[in-house]
Amino acid sequence: MNIVFAGTPEFARVALAQLLAAGYHVPLVLTQPDRPAGRGMQLQASPVKQLAQAHDIAVAQPRSLRLEGKYPQDAEAARAALLAARPDAMVVAAYGLILPQWVLDVPRLGCLNIHASLLPRWRGAAPIHRAIEAGDAETGVTIMQMDAGLDTGPMLLSEATPILPQDTTGTLHDRLAALGARLIVQALQRAEAGQLQPVPQPEQGACYAPKIEKAESVIDWTQPAAVIERRIRAFDPFPGASTTLGAAVLKLWRSEIVSYQRTPDVPCGQILSVNDAGITVACGTDALRLTVLQRTGGKRLAAAEFLRGFALQPGQVLGAAPAATPSA
Repeated sequence: MNIVFAGTPEFARVALAQLLAAGYHVPLVLTQPDRPAGRGMQLQASPVKQLAQAHDIAVAQPRSLRLEGKYPQDAEAARAALLAARPDAMVVAAYGLILPQWVLDVPRLGCLNIHASLLPRWRGAAPIHRAIEAGDAETGVTIMQMDAGLDTGPMLLSEATPILPQDTTGTLHDRLAALGARLIVQALQRAEAGQLQPVPQPEQGACYAPKIEKAESVIDWTQPAAVIERRIRAFDPFPGASTTLGAAVLKLWRSEIVSYQRTPDVPCGQILSVNDAGITVACGTDALRLTVLQRTGGKRLAAAEFLRGFALQPGQVLGAAPAATPSA
């Protein structure tokens, strides 16, 4: 069975590795163009490209797949490579490009997508982040037959997993990547046997998971502590929740909710107590004890170690704008 694979980040690499381990023939991989990364901003191949090259698999990196779009030469080259591969199916996982209808029509069994949510909830680019941020009790993976819509195709397989109280996007990502890799092999085995039964997605419960923007990382201390705690976990490892103290920017990586009744004279964001257990901050409802923090250019540190290099005092207010410098 010939499988063309389209994917880019680590989530997709795990699936490709499982397909290869299961013995599927993958003559072609599509992945995003190399991007600048790291301190030196050198061009870096995606995790999927690195794995493909390690297995001597042909790689195509079109900037677009639209034949009449901005990069028609890229799309034409990709189409030639895709047709030459003669795929029975195309597996797509976090690829990063919209597949036009001509791509969907090439494989005999169509294009199967590994989506990291229980569709129709959290269609779109950031389903793992948004599920944690929203306080969902569970999420999962859906194997979907792709159509021209945004994660709207019929469902082929799905499996749920609980979102644990300590889960970050990083920890949940790893579990879902392994789950998705296992489910796509099952889906292909059933497709070969003619045993897949597509189920249309219900419209009830449908919602979208928009891409995470860096501006969202700034904590609003007027929100309830429970909301902020979830956001800190949802934005770990990227983009990281942040706050300020004067001109200093602090990244927040771990926190605990503390029961607290704020009085009108205590502004949201005010530090209530400081000790080795953490920095407790007043929120719109309750308080939050910050237990792992990071300053610009530094490392993630437990509160006790962080405080040895960055003094904080009760009464200081996080997130307040720095005072203006008086003009001469």
